[in-house]
Amino acid sequence: MKTDTEIDADVEMDECKDIDPYFMRQNNMDKRIVDFLSEHHVATLATIRRDCAPYCCNIFYAYAPEKRPVIFSSDSATAHVSHFTINDRVAASVVVESKTIGRLQGSQLTGRIIKPEGQILTEARKHYLKRFPFAIAIPIELWIMTIETVKHTDNKLGFGKKLTWDRYIPF
Repeated sequence: MKTDTEIDADVEMDECKDIDPYFMRQNNMDKRIVDFLSEHHVATLATIRRDCAPYCCNIFYAYAPEKRPVIFSSDSATAHVSHFTINDRVAASVVVESKTIGRLQGSQLTGRIIKPEGQILTEARKHYLKRFPFAIAIPIELWIMTIETVKHTDNKLGFGKKLTWDRYIPF
């Protein structure tokens, strides 16, 4: 898993000078994407195994719209944690299933996983427990997916209508 410094080194800081590696405040994400991610709480997380085969799991997440991380809890002993501690690049999907084509919605995300510490952990825990108050009674190990790209499909806006957001492209 990469350190904050290594994550920062991957990005030209002149292009992304306002990016905090944990909570990105750059670029305005379309409110419809923010609202969709905020309204839902289950995502499919995709990782890459050591043998380069894809793997996916479901996670309960909390989305902090003002700072844009996807916060979730997973035990270190799980397969997906063992994958993203080696390769922190992941993808996720949040979808609304419907038999009515005009109501289909979903977001596809790409990003990186970070293990929060210190004040970032405190803030992430606050967001997660607000979304899942029952989790206060159980041990949780929090992780943050920093979002790099989003492709959101919303058929309510028109069949196949896509909204996109990219952390690296200033608007």
